[in-house]
Amino acid sequence: EVQLVESGGGLVQAGGSLRLSCAASGFTFDDYTIGWFRQAPGKEREGVSCISGGDGSTYYADSVKGRFTISSDNAKNTVYLQLNSLRPEDTAVYYCAAPINPAPCSWYVDEYDYWGQGTQVTVSS
Repeated sequence: EVQLVESGGGLVQAGGSLRLSCAASGFTFDDYTIGWFRQAPGKEREGVSCISGGDGSTYYADSVKGRFTISSDNAKNTVYLQLNSLRPEDTAVYYCAAPINPAPCSWYVDEYDYWGQGTQVTVSS
């Protein structure tokens, strides 16, 4: 059974940092793309960052480029998202996701089949 479990969210002041983790099980982690998405109240879920299975290429939404960093530890089957210089507009539930088959990174929610339960990030001004 494929499972994704996020952790690391919390309440932080603007300018602060958090590190989110996405622990994966039930599939060969190295081959799979992992995407991070977020959803703020009243807004659609949006792609934040992605690390491509196989070659490890990384991608970032323009709104987080230069502030967020995605990385993976294949030995631990875990993908991390380092959030720096946080802003109130980064407040959202953050989710990690994976497609059912190996695939390139995508910002489209429908192209991901497995989702974690989400972790809340709240940035106060």
